[in-house]
Amino acid sequence: MSRFSSILITGANRGLGLEFVKQFIKFDPKVDTIIAVCRNPDNAQELQQVSSSTDNVKIIGLDVKDYSKYDQAYEQIEKIVGDKGLDLLINNAGIALRGNLDVVTPQDMLENFEVNAVAPLMFSRKLIPLVKSSKTKVIVNISSELGSIANCSGQMYPYKTSKAALNMVTKCMACDLKKDDITCVALHPGWVVTDMGGPRAHLKVDESISKMIEVIKKIDINSTGSFLSYNGETLPW
Repeated sequence: MSRFSSILITGANRGLGLEFVKQFIKFDPKVDTIIAVCRNPDNAQELQQVSSSTDNVKIIGLDVKDYSKYDQAYEQIEKIVGDKGLDLLINNAGIALRGNLDVVTPQDMLENFEVNAVAPLMFSRKLIPLVKSSKTKVIVNISSELGSIANCSGQMYPYKTSKAALNMVTKCMACDLKKDDITCVALHPGWVVTDMGGPRAHLKVDESISKMIEVIKKIDINSTGSFLSYNGETLPW
C-alpha cells in the first residue's frame, strides 16, 4: 500500500507543481487521490490533459491569496478525501520577484511575502483538520536554498526574504503541530529549469521532482522542522 493515499499540490498548473502531479500518478501502488490546485483550471490545458488520462486527479480552482474562498475550497477537498483525511499537503505555489537593492520596491516585497509565506501558512492552517485525521500527516513547504540566511550573498530581496520567512513559518508549524504527529518540513527543489528558474538552471524539472519525492517518502515526525535539499541534505538556516 502506498504511504500516501491522498496528496494535495498547490500551483499544479505548471513547472514543479505539474511535474509533481505527473510523477505521483505513476506511483505504484496507486495513490487514490491527487488534488491539483491552481488559480485558473480552464487555462491549465496540460493539467487538464493529465487529469483526463486518469481517474485519480481532481482539479480545484483557487488563488491561494484569496482567503475568502478557503471555506469553499475546504468543503471541496473534504468531500474528495472523506474521513480518511489528507495525507500529504505540498505548498508549492510561489512567485519570484527579484528586485535588487537599488530597484526593489515595497510592492515587490509585500507581494512575494504574501504568496510565498503568508498564503502557505493560511492554507495549511485551514487544512490542518484534514491532515490531522489522516494516517501519514505530512506538510511540505517548497522553499529555496536562497532563503538560507547563513548562505546569503545579497540581491533578490523580495524572493530571498520571502523564502526565509517561509522557513520560519515551517519551523513554527513544526513546533506547534508536533503534538498532533504532523510533520512539517521546508524542501529546496534545487535550481530548476522552469519559467521561474530560467534556462541556465542546473536541474531538469523531472529530476528535481523525482529526487524530492524520494526525500518526501522518507521523512517522518523525526524530520519535522527540517530544512532539506532535494538530495536529502540538511541545509543551514
